[in-house]
Amino acid sequence: MAGVKKKKKRTMAQKNAIAGLLWISPFIIGFFAFLALPLFESLKMVFCTVTVDIKSHSFSMSFNNFQNIDYVFNTEASYKRILVETLSSMAYKIIAVLIFSYFVAILLNQKFKGRSFVRAVFFLPVILSSGVLVGLETNNSLLSSMANVIKEQNQANASITGVLQKILVSDGGRVSKMLQTVFDMVNSVYSIAISSGIQIIIFLSGLQTIPASMYEASTIEGATAWESFWKITFPMTSSLILVNVVYTVIDLCTRTDNKVMEKVNEFMAARMEYGISAAMAWVYFGIVGVAIAVVSLIISRWVYYYE
Repeated sequence: MAGVKKKKKRTMAQKNAIAGLLWISPFIIGFFAFLALPLFESLKMVFCTVTVDIKSHSFSMSFNNFQNIDYVFNTEASYKRILVETLSSMAYKIIAVLIFSYFVAILLNQKFKGRSFVRAVFFLPVILSSGVLVGLETNNSLLSSMANVIKEQNQANASITGVLQKILVSDGGRVSKMLQTVFDMVNSVYSIAISSGIQIIIFLSGLQTIPASMYEASTIEGATAWESFWKITFPMTSSLILVNVVYTVIDLCTRTDNKVMEKVNEFMAARMEYGISAAMAWVYFGIVGVAIAVVSLIISRWVYYYE
C-alpha cells in the first residue's frame, strides 16, 4: 500500500548499540536501585562532619565546608605519600600486565599439542585474583612469615641477580632508575601474573576474531611473521589494548592489598571518621578518573576499528 511507510532498517552499528545496552541494563538497574543513594551520601560526607551514635545505630552530618579535604592533604601526611607511591608503582604494573597478557595471549592462540591444558593453567589467575583469595593470601600468617624469612635472607643481596642489581643501579642516574623499574617488574612477576587473567582472555578473544584470510593474503604477498604482526595483529587488537588499560587501572585501584584502600578502611572502620575516609576515597577516585580519561584520550588516537 502506498500509504504505509516502510520501516527503516537498522544499521549494524545501531544493532550493536542496542545489544550493548541490553547487556549492561542489569548493571544500570542495579546501580540506580542499590548504589546511587549510598554514593550520593558518601559524596555528601566529604563536606560534612559525621557524628556516629552507637546506641541508636544512626549518624548525623553537619556541613564543615572543605575541612575534611584540608585534613587529608595538610594534616594526614602519610596519605599523600601512600597516594604517590601507589600511583607510581601502578604505572609500571599496568605496562607489565599489558605486555605479559598480550604475549601470553599470542602464545595461547597458536596451535600446539596440549593447548587446552596450557590455557587452563594461564586462566587460573582469573580465579586466584578474586578478592577473597587475595585477602586470604594477604592475611595468611604462614605466607607472611615465609615472606619475612626470604626478605631477611636476601637483605645482603648475596644472589647473582642481587649483586647485578646493586651494581647497575648504584649511580642514581636516569639509566639506573630505568633499570630499577625493570628489576621491580621482575621482582613482582607473581603479582603481575595474578593480575593478568582477564586481560589474557580479552586479548585472546580479539586475536581469534581476526580473519585467517588476512594472514593468508599477507603470506602470499611475501610478508614475514614480524611484518604480519605489526600490520595485522597489532592494529586489529589495538581497541582491546584500550579496554585492558582501563580494566587494569580499575582492578589495581580496587584490590584488597591496595595501600590507599587500606588507609580509607582504617579511618572508616577503626576510627569511625566517615567524613575523612570519604574525602580520601573521593580524592583517590577523582585522581584515578582523570588518569583514565587522559590515558584513554591518548590511546584512542592510535586505535584501529575494523568494520
